[in-house]
Amino acid sequence: MKSLFGRKPSLFLEKVQGQHARETPNPPHQRALDEMPPPPPPPRQDFPAFPFAPYPIQSEFMSFLYSALSSGPRALALLESPTGTGKTLSIICSALQWLLDHRDAASRGHPERANGSGPAAVGGEDDEPEWMRDFTLQPLPPKKDIRKKSEIHPSRKQGTRKMGDSEKSEGIRENGGEEEFLLDEYESDDGEGTGRQPGKRAHCGGASSSSEGEDVGDEEEEEEATPKVYFTSRTHSQLSQFVRELKRTDFSGKLRTVCLGSRKSLCINMDVQKLGSANRINERCLELLNNKKSSKIKVEGDNKKGRRTKTSCRCPMLGNRSLQKQFRSEVSDHGALDIEDLAQIGRKIGTCPYYGARDMVRSADLVVLPYQSLLLKSARESLGLNLKNSVVIIDEAHNLADSLTSMYNSKVESSQLRAVLSHLEAYLNRFQNVLGAGNRRYIQTLTVLTRSFLRCLISDEDCSSAVTSMTINKFLFSLDIDNINIVKLCQYLKESNIIHKVSGYANKLFITENGGGNLNHGQPHGEGSSITSFQDLTAFLSSLLYCNDDGRIIVARHKPGGQPEDAYIKFVMLCAEKTFSEVTDDAHAVIMAGGTLQPIEETRLRLFPGLLPSDIKFFSCNHIVPPESILPIAVTCGPSGKKFDFSHSSRSSPNMIEELGRFLCNIVTIVPEGIVMFFSSYEYGKQVYDAWMASGAISKISKKKHVFREPRSSVDVEVILNKYKEAIQSCSKGSGDASVNGALLLAVVGGKISEGINFSDGMGRCVLMVGLPYPSPDDIELMETIKHIGNYSTSSVVGDDKPFSRNDECKLEPGFDVLRKSGKSGREYYENLCMKAVNQSIGRAIRHVNDYAAMLLVDSRYAHTSSSRGFSCPVEKLPQWIKARLTCGQNYGEVHRLLHQFFKINKQIH
Repeated sequence: MKSLFGRKPSLFLEKVQGQHARETPNPPHQRALDEMPPPPPPPRQDFPAFPFAPYPIQSEFMSFLYSALSSGPRALALLESPTGTGKTLSIICSALQWLLDHRDAASRGHPERANGSGPAAVGGEDDEPEWMRDFTLQPLPPKKDIRKKSEIHPSRKQGTRKMGDSEKSEGIRENGGEEEFLLDEYESDDGEGTGRQPGKRAHCGGASSSSEGEDVGDEEEEEEATPKVYFTSRTHSQLSQFVRELKRTDFSGKLRTVCLGSRKSLCINMDVQKLGSANRINERCLELLNNKKSSKIKVEGDNKKGRRTKTSCRCPMLGNRSLQKQFRSEVSDHGALDIEDLAQIGRKIGTCPYYGARDMVRSADLVVLPYQSLLLKSARESLGLNLKNSVVIIDEAHNLADSLTSMYNSKVESSQLRAVLSHLEAYLNRFQNVLGAGNRRYIQTLTVLTRSFLRCLISDEDCSSAVTSMTINKFLFSLDIDNINIVKLCQYLKESNIIHKVSGYANKLFITENGGGNLNHGQPHGEGSSITSFQDLTAFLSSLLYCNDDGRIIVARHKPGGQPEDAYIKFVMLCAEKTFSEVTDDAHAVIMAGGTLQPIEETRLRLFPGLLPSDIKFFSCNHIVPPESILPIAVTCGPSGKKFDFSHSSRSSPNMIEELGRFLCNIVTIVPEGIVMFFSSYEYGKQVYDAWMASGAISKISKKKHVFREPRSSVDVEVILNKYKEAIQSCSKGSGDASVNGALLLAVVGGKISEGINFSDGMGRCVLMVGLPYPSPDDIELMETIKHIGNYSTSSVVGDDKPFSRNDECKLEPGFDVLRKSGKSGREYYENLCMKAVNQSIGRAIRHVNDYAAMLLVDSRYAHTSSSRGFSCPVEKLPQWIKARLTCGQNYGEVHRLLHQFFKINKQIH
């Protein structure tokens, strides 16, 4: 080869690769080379960005994470680190140090990539052989200027209306000015039509549906920073905590950080904010984004003068592009900012921080965002997130599989179906003569489907169960709609502007008939609005496109004599691994972190069953709090000697509730400052509280502790927490009643308080867990999940998918029968749900190395070694740092003595 071409083979290959790279955007062999990782950064033991000398366990944690990231691509690691061990800071310092080292290594190892020239820039064309220069791939045809088409006025788009349509449109315009509700022509026939021409990627990260598909700006996109680090957590408060920790390091100024939040958190348009609920705020924002106003402006050029149409968003916070640019510049200058900081800057400048932050994603090195924005495919597309070769860090990942499946659930209620049907019929009656064939056909198809869904919600007298479960195919066959092309219908709903056109016309009719108001914003919570109803129906239709075994359809029919609003159709996603693979397949590495991630095997089977246990890197560290700073006790009986049994059959016993009140009256006299008491549900917590009010137990407790209750509304949680904190602080300072020594907070497992809230120091000197919070076995969605996990099936759920009558639907089995038949994996999942909730709740108290708290597990079952139903011992699933110190109190006297000694000693130490 050297004598033939006059060069070394390696140089020849470089020129071949360069030639192909010039002729094709992304040829397969070049793509393989581009995706090869650069030389891995050398192992690190030092992390200079850490703001103080780390504990040995923190150094070990950071070294493990750094090594896991270096082992990519497609690396997967699980990091278990209890709260208070510096988990967040350790993640920041190791992951971002790896990012800098990785880019530095890529720059040194592949300098042509670092400066943007790529492999095609190596060498020139003159030294290639003649036959090689002639052997070129055919270039792709030039792309059409889609942008200009998207700027054509809607009345001129497509140009496919019939000759008579202009006269009909003129008649509509003269009769009420309703032309704004007309749809553009839509062509999608015989599987070839492309529908509407898609515009360029939408301003602010693109759009997942027509509702966000309009351009708000035409600015050039910034160069995308790759790879990125994406950090996601469950709540905004957890994301704000991450940003606060980031500000303690040097990375805050070295890397570009953007924090994404919801419209409800970031919207600064007061007219929109006052709507209150997140649904209504989202709807109004999208309405303003789509309902653009047009104006004529003078233009000059080529010695000609004229006027052209300029469109702008109706939201005043998005009208000025220069202000958006100013917002991005100021955010970049400030370094790491959380959601509240972004909203404040947006108010100061007078521009939208929600879309301003979205515009910064491409150029950001670190993106901080909530679960839904990263894990939901439609949200990733809307935001324009590119996970390719990036690092994804998922915090609070203990319930990741369940969080994933719940994101893909969809539900539409009978009241929503009736609203959609009436609005479609009214729209079709008014505009049928001027609609094109494509629009008319799809609207009629949508009407047929809506009627079919409503019919299936009407309960027959001989129906033995009002709630049934079935596969997707059986649902389609039962309604005789399996011959409808739902794929193309969903495409139409996404590409056309049907939702806003029909909703806008329905709103106009509502205003005309009622003399004012707004249909979309007139409901107390926005659930009944037209846009929400259409969006929920669209989401449900999209769910019917999943594979038959990926989920189940739950049909809850009208009960005889019941409320019509009780009826609904819901798709329940069961297959978490498919949705999660969309993330793991693209990312360079996925890191799952949390305080308690056990059991690892369940996580593996639900999220990445194709991996062997040896393929998953796992790191777990003990708590840095010394053993004498925690006191976990299994409390088996109360002061009168009555055995505590809070199982479902015994917990409502008046004697049991009375004994629990007597126990608490004694505890509040020993425990200083704050006590947090967790119940299994809001209903049971209310039942206990009402019984204590009637018996006078609350009055006795109030002599020692101010009593607060967790509200159902998330809006009120912050208010109650502040009052609880102020009550404890006032007692610590000696102000107020000297006999009161703190406060008691009655909370709920799985509520807002049980996850993500910091009860450090005096906020949580003692945590009481009442009973074992097993989920209700009557929950049909839970039982379907257990069947799926346990590979349990009956003929009523899995069949040959032949058409069937109403009497062939699934017959629901009692929950405990499902658990008995589901096998070990199904029962393990049911137990794990309970103990994960326990671990999350009791872990709220210990937050740092100098903290101390008691943890009381109030139920005799915590002392059992096994269950009569074959369940494992609950305490075996406690975190190791708690389980190692757990004491079983055989009587109340022993519990009282242990608590008294514990707080006496720690008061002297601290």
